[in-house]
Amino acid sequence: MLNVLEVNIESAGYETGNAKVHHIQFEVGTGQLVGLIGPNGAGKSTTIKTILGTMQEVKGEIRIGDGTGIYAYVPEQPILYDTLTLWEHLQLASAAHEIPEETLHERADELLEMFQLQEVKHHFPSTFSKGMQQKLMLIIAFILKPALYIVDEPFVGLDPRATGRFLRMLQAEKERGAGVLMCTHVLDTAERVCDSFILLHQGQIVARGTLDEVRAVSGIPDGTLFECFEALT
Repeated sequence: MLNVLEVNIESAGYETGNAKVHHIQFEVGTGQLVGLIGPNGAGKSTTIKTILGTMQEVKGEIRIGDGTGIYAYVPEQPILYDTLTLWEHLQLASAAHEIPEETLHERADELLEMFQLQEVKHHFPSTFSKGMQQKLMLIIAFILKPALYIVDEPFVGLDPRATGRFLRMLQAEKERGAGVLMCTHVLDTAERVCDSFILLHQGQIVARGTLDEVRAVSGIPDGTLFECFEALT
């Protein structure tokens, strides 16, 4: 298995001398979905920002894909332009990544139909609900078809039907060979769909690996991910 993400963070924080995470080391392989979990304040956001290159105080190294640094990031809070329609958002993203117009239409039509946004593709997302905005962020990511997805709390605002469609798309992208790093508090879903886990607590990794490996560290041989989470944090 090739790695599409290699993380080696010695320390990272928002200001000099005040690191929020220490010794964060893990990989995401092709076709692998890794869950990044932990309580509030554990260092998940700092870890993601470090991977994205938006933290200034960092000691360590991040390697994405083949070294080009191309990935799709879906933030917890949708980031959209008030003056662009849904379709114009898709055009902007595809142009930035040099996706041909024909390919954009082919991919977008299927995704818009899947997430039930076809009828509002020429509307402004500022008029959308949070769930509709989140769907648009997911569509933009899936149109790019990158080697790596970084997804932060993707289930917030999605109804059960949209959640199912999102998970099926993730599975299809895994089968294509993409890797996924997913940060979530929805542990029952994470337990069902993730191949392995990175469990953070107080800025450090307290467990990593498959569910069985996390169970071994937590001392709960038959525990759920939630039970292991409670025991370790």
